Amino acid sequence: MKKLTDKYIWKSLKKGDLNAFSVLFESYYSQLYNYGLKISKNEALTEDSLQDFFLYIYEHRENLSNLDTIAPYLFLSYKRFLMRMMKKKSKLKYSDISDEIAVDLEFTAEEIMTAQETEEFNNTQLSTLLNELPKRQKEAIYLKYYSGLKAREISEIMNINYQSVVNLLHKGIKNLKENISISKLFN
Repeated sequence: MKKLTDKYIWKSLKKGDLNAFSVLFESYYSQLYNYGLKISKNEALTEDSLQDFFLYIYEHRENLSNLDTIAPYLFLSYKRFLMRMMKKKSKLKYSDISDEIAVDLEFTAEEIMTAQETEEFNNTQLSTLLNELPKRQKEAIYLKYYSGLKAREISEIMNINYQSVVNLLHKGIKNLKENISISKLFN
């Protein structure tokens, strides 16, 4: 079966096609859940907010903008949706949630583990080194390597320009390489 394009799925969803909604849900639920869990560090809140988010999308489908690619919109919108829910749950007063909020993601050894990497690196060490990176570098690396998004999509999600994403990824990888080299010296 031919893979449906993002544009077709989105257009069908906007017309109320439940099959398109189902494809959207199945295609993005686990990625958004993992991303939300990194932000909230709370399974119940992440699950509830994600279900509410998808319900919100379906209920407001007619008012959604036309899209050619879905992932950047979903990641950015869900991040905002989740942050609003977190603010409500913490009962803090807030005037507006800024797009500039950097989320502090943490990596686990299980996320990093692959057959080749396990032979080369100690996963615990690598997750520690990843967690020492600045917040924006961690988020960019997570979106690129763990969510499979392109730099252009990441720029939309993080609300920064394309070159800034490339720079964040480059600096993050460079920092990791330097820290891995240093840690090998002491092992």
